[in-house]
Amino acid sequence: MNFLKLIIKRLLFLLLLLLGVATFVFILSKMVPGDGVSAYLSPRSLANEEIVETFKMEWGLDKPLIVQYGLYMKNLAQGNLGKSIRTGNTVIEELNRYYPATFELAALSILLATFFGVLFGIISAIKRNSMLDQSLRAISVTGVSVPSFWFAILVLYVFYYKLGWAPGTGRLSIGIEAPQHITGFYVLDGLLTGDFKAMYDSLSHLILPAIVLASFTMGLITRTTRASLLETLSTDYIRTARAKGLSAVPLMFRHAMGNAAIPVLTVIGVGFGNLLGGMVLVETIFAWPGVGQFAFQSVKNLDFPAIIGVSLLIAVNYGIINIIIDILYGVIDPRIRCS
Repeated sequence: MNFLKLIIKRLLFLLLLLLGVATFVFILSKMVPGDGVSAYLSPRSLANEEIVETFKMEWGLDKPLIVQYGLYMKNLAQGNLGKSIRTGNTVIEELNRYYPATFELAALSILLATFFGVLFGIISAIKRNSMLDQSLRAISVTGVSVPSFWFAILVLYVFYYKLGWAPGTGRLSIGIEAPQHITGFYVLDGLLTGDFKAMYDSLSHLILPAIVLASFTMGLITRTTRASLLETLSTDYIRTARAKGLSAVPLMFRHAMGNAAIPVLTVIGVGFGNLLGGMVLVETIFAWPGVGQFAFQSVKNLDFPAIIGVSLLIAVNYGIINIIIDILYGVIDPRIRCS
């Protein structure tokens, strides 16, 4: 019951977070130089006052700021994020178009980062201060330190241009049509519709950008896993279990990993949230049509409804991920469920 109350509190906090983010971004969008009109209309149209006034009336830019805010919050409560000034489509339609590409890439990236990060962290903790430990720690530091845009250019140059082991930019190769739209995730849609050619091609395009994005989070997970395990392995109950003759593998996975997993889950959750926010530079280098590209174009064109829509999407991502992480905390540690 207490754990259920905790989840309800997190959901209420998510609503307050969305309200705060919507308000904060709305205020910031009105403080930046420009009014959205000059970013959208041509110089010739700007010279025509009738066109300018019509545009302002259409997008509500002629109303007082407090009225604009009230109308936007009313629409937001009804699930209406407004229309993109740049494209003329609703913001929901634009997010539905770009978000699947980002989610598909982020999901594969976090899976790679989690698998190798936890694996390297466990090995480093078991082989503490050995050459293997030093090597894995060097890899994790490199992953955290290397700029993602530089790493993206490097892997494209080596594995696509020089070796030809992986395809280039975009979600699909030239001549390959997207599978029938069901979820927007090309790999899953190709599997569901039996379009295996598109499925394999889209999966091959995911590999290089996923490796680039996974490198940073993998380094953080490796370091966190190692530090958390070393701290857990130094506790009294672990020393007692070791003194009773328990071997290293059962000791690690049956006793140490459970208590060491909480900080690792936190890093994974934060990393996944960052990835879902869209990595603008990496998406640009790989010509990946994701949220990062949409956000960049929206900011460049002062597309205020789209900017607020992207900000709310990122806030929802973090909020939902935090709730899932809290649930996993309770699954791993019974003390949290009873608190």
